[in-house]
Amino acid sequence: MTEFSGSGDPVRSLELLWRVHTPPTRGPKQRLDLDQIVSAAIALADAEGLGALSMRKVAERLKVGTMSLYTYVPGKPELLDLMLDAAIEMSAPYDADAPWRARLEHVARENWDRFHRHPWLLEVTPLRPVLGPNTIARYDHELTALDGIGLTDVEMDSALTLLNAHTESAARRALEAAQAEQRSGITDEQWWAARAPVLERVIEPGRFPLAGRVGTAAGEVHNAAYAPEHAFVFGLERVLDGVEFLIQSRASDG
Repeated sequence: MTEFSGSGDPVRSLELLWRVHTPPTRGPKQRLDLDQIVSAAIALADAEGLGALSMRKVAERLKVGTMSLYTYVPGKPELLDLMLDAAIEMSAPYDADAPWRARLEHVARENWDRFHRHPWLLEVTPLRPVLGPNTIARYDHELTALDGIGLTDVEMDSALTLLNAHTESAARRALEAAQAEQRSGITDEQWWAARAPVLERVIEPGRFPLAGRVGTAAGEVHNAAYAPEHAFVFGLERVLDGVEFLIQSRASDG
């Protein structure tokens, strides 16, 4: 089931994200801190998926009572906001002398790798983004790949949105392909081999010549009907080609 970011108490989430909340002054001394709780929640989601996330299971990992977690985090929605922001691991700043295409490719690769480290990120719809320190820092970091190449501010934002949308879509398909093999226990090659004899009987030779020609060529190159890494790279290059065309058109207008 898809989760929505920012679905909890917005004020409380922002206070927790920016660490401006006030810890309780009464009661027993707190054994944990927010970072420990968020790390345990991320580890749980990495291992078992977002559907397994609950305050009870996080508490079990930390070996504390479930109710004690509520003295740190109001509930699961706010915890998810904290997880989303914490899952963004920042890399070193870009080389200012690197070509803009190399910088944007680096942005895409960073996010591709992040989705593979934390597949549960694809189960969250960030239409109402979590404006935590890491989220805003990542946005600023990624914009530096586009700064000064001849686009307007709105075009920079739109180009980055397009790039990240492609990366997310490609990562989703890649992870789905891996999950299909894991859950079924058979490879794509085995799956197609089991169906090939039936398809040869029911599809008349020459009935679909274009599909047959193109599908055979792609299958021989990729050894599968779908190649996730190729789809990601091919689409990334076309996105960058589009950005380059926009830059050139801006230069021509000028």
